[in-house]
Amino acid sequence: MMKKKASGRRTRRTHNPAFKARVALAAFREDRTLAQLCEQFELHPNQITEWKRQLLERAAEVFDGGSRVEPVNLAPLHAKIGQLALENDFLEGALTKAGLLSAKP
Repeated sequence: MMKKKASGRRTRRTHNPAFKARVALAAFREDRTLAQLCEQFELHPNQITEWKRQLLERAAEVFDGGSRVEPVNLAPLHAKIGQLALENDFLEGALTKAGLLSAKP
């Protein structure tokens, strides 16, 4: 049973994705009323309705085949490569002048 605050309100809970999916699928089946689902899962009707809506909106993503790839911002990577190349050139020159690195063959 949920702990109650002094005001009689429930404490905020976080639910894992598996629980949300189970609730949304139960709501989608429509074999029980929303009130029954609220009692079973101890949730507010708005929460169940919202998770059901999200399930229906995103159902097609399950069969997308993984073709949705997030774009990668290459600018910071190119900047880092440039910085490292400059540092390597500087250190190579300094070590060669100090006689600690033989000249390139």
